[in-house]
Amino acid sequence: MAELASVADNSQWRKYTGGATPRRISPHMLFFIAARLELSADDLLRIGQRMQAIGADLDPSKLQFARSTS
Repeated sequence: MAELASVADNSQWRKYTGGATPRRISPHMLFFIAARLELSADDLLRIGQRMQAIGADLDPSKLQFARSTS
């Protein structure tokens, strides 16, 4: 889940799922997780290209979706 949510490691993810007061998962983080679970590689590439077009400094080809990492 840490990889899917793009948090540093499992100890970071546990901050959202355990302890006396777990962190709330923000809507943007939940959207990101859902997108990686649902969208195809082509969809993510197209979104990455759009992000780049509006100013993001990223390589769209490095975006991964959950089905490719399983």
